Amino acid sequence: MHPLQCVLQVQRSLGWGPLASVSWLSLRMCRAHSSLSSTTCPSPERQEDGARKDFSSRLATGPTFQHFLKSASAPQEKLSSEVEDPPPYLMMDELLGRERKVYLETYGCQMNVNDTEIAWSILQKSGYLRTSNLQEADVILLVTCSIREKAEQTIWNRLHQLKALKTRRPRSRVPLRIGILGCMAERLKEEILNREKMVDVLAGPDAYRDLPRLLAVAESGQQAANVLLSLDETYADVMPVQTSPSATSAFVSIMRGCDNMCSYCIVPFTRGRERSRPVASILEEVKKLSEQVLQLIHERDNICKQIHLPAQSGSSRVLEAMRRGYSREAYVELVHHIKESIPGVSLSSDFIAGFCGETEEDHVQTVSLLREVQYNMGFLFAYSMRQKTRAYHRLKDDVPEEVKLRRLEELITVFREEATKANQMSVGCTQLVLVEGLSKRSATDLCGRNDGNLKVIFPDAEMEDVSNPGLRVRAQPGDYVLVKITSASSQTLRGHVLCRTTLKDSSANC
Repeated sequence: MHPLQCVLQVQRSLGWGPLASVSWLSLRMCRAHSSLSSTTCPSPERQEDGARKDFSSRLATGPTFQHFLKSASAPQEKLSSEVEDPPPYLMMDELLGRERKVYLETYGCQMNVNDTEIAWSILQKSGYLRTSNLQEADVILLVTCSIREKAEQTIWNRLHQLKALKTRRPRSRVPLRIGILGCMAERLKEEILNREKMVDVLAGPDAYRDLPRLLAVAESGQQAANVLLSLDETYADVMPVQTSPSATSAFVSIMRGCDNMCSYCIVPFTRGRERSRPVASILEEVKKLSEQVLQLIHERDNICKQIHLPAQSGSSRVLEAMRRGYSREAYVELVHHIKESIPGVSLSSDFIAGFCGETEEDHVQTVSLLREVQYNMGFLFAYSMRQKTRAYHRLKDDVPEEVKLRRLEELITVFREEATKANQMSVGCTQLVLVEGLSKRSATDLCGRNDGNLKVIFPDAEMEDVSNPGLRVRAQPGDYVLVKITSASSQTLRGHVLCRTTLKDSSANC
C-alpha cells in the first residue's frame, strides 16, 4: 500500500473530516524517513488500533479547551519581511525556484484570477520565472474551479492533454511538474492524486504560501499536497502580481470564503469560512494600482493627461457633513502627488455652493482651494436639496437661495481667473489635437481636444500631411493635427494648424 493511502486510511478510521486531513505529506516525503517503503505499511486493523491508542494518549496530555479560548485572539498578520525556517527535511536552497519557468492557467471566476496573481507573487519571490510558452515550462499550474461539473471536466480533459506533454519530456531537461491549485484541489483531494498519477502538487485556496515547499518535495519524485482550509488566511501581506501584461482591468479582493451555505453552492466547502482582509492591506493594494494608473497616464501618448478629481468643497467641516470621506488636507496632498507624477496634467473638478450649514468661512476656504489647485476645467453649481438623500432626512437646507447664488458667482469668477492663468501657459506651445469636427460658433473653424482634454479651436484650412510629404489635405474628424497655440481663455485654446500627423509620428513640444 502506498504511504499516502495509509495516511488517508488512518484519517478515515479515526473519523477525521476532510478539513483535518491536511498537508498530505507522507513519511516517504521526509528524507529522514526515506527508507520507509510502501511494503512496510501496517495492516489497516493494526494501524487503526495503534492510531487510536496514540491519539488517546496525545489527547490526554494535550491542550485543554481553555487553552484554545486564550489563543482565540485576533490573528497577527504575517509581515512580508519575515523569513520562515524551512522544514527539517528540506534545505533552504531547495525552496528556491532556481529560475525554473512556471506556466499558469486560470479557470473560473475573478477570485481565481486573484488567486493566480497571489500564487505567482509567492513563486516569483522564491526565484521562479514566468513563461507564456507551454513548451518551455518546467512547472505547469492550473488554478481550478469546482462551481459546476463542467468546470471540473474541463480540468480533467486538460490533464489528459498535459499527460502527453509530460511523457514526451526530453530526459535532458528537468522533469516537468504539474500542479492543481484552488477549488478543485480542495474538493477532490486524493481522487486527483489517485486518478492522475502525473499530478505532482495539490494546493488548496489557503495553501499558496506552501507552494515553494510543495514543489521542492515534488522534485524528489513524490506527490505533495496541502489542502488545509484556514480561518484567518487572507494573504494580506502578499501583493498580487498581474499575470497579464495587457490586462485592462484589475480586481482587488477584500474577503475570502463564504458563510452563506446556499443549498446549491460548493464555495463554502472549497474556500472555507468567510474572513475579511485588513483594511490597511486593501488600501495598500488599491494605492499601488492607483500608482500604476498614474504611471501609465504619464508614459502613454494615447492616454489623455487629464484627471477629474471632484472636491465639492474646500472646507473639511463641510466635507465631513457631505460624508465625502476625506479632508481638505488629504485632497490637496493627492493633487500635489498627481501633479508630481504627471507633469503638465490637466485637472477638472466639481464644486457645490451653499451646502447645508455652510458658513462664510467655509465658502472662503473653497475659494482658496480653487486658487491653490488652479483647475483647467470645473463644474460648479448651487446646492439643491434632493428627496430621499441623507441630507434631506438629517440636515437642514439653511443657506438662503440668494446667498447660494452669490457664492456660486464668486466661485465661478475665481475659477475662470485661475483657469485662464493655467491655460495661458500653453500659449506658444505646439500641441497634438484630436479633431472632433466643426466649431459650434464658426463654420470656418474646426475644434478638437488636446492632451489635457481642453477644447482647441483652429481655422479649417489646408495643411501638409506628414505621412505623405507634398500632399495638401483638410483635417477630418478623427485626424490628429499639430496646432500652434496663440491665445487662451478659461474654456478654450486657439491657434493655427501646422500639419496633419499621427499619434506615433507626433512630437508636440513647447
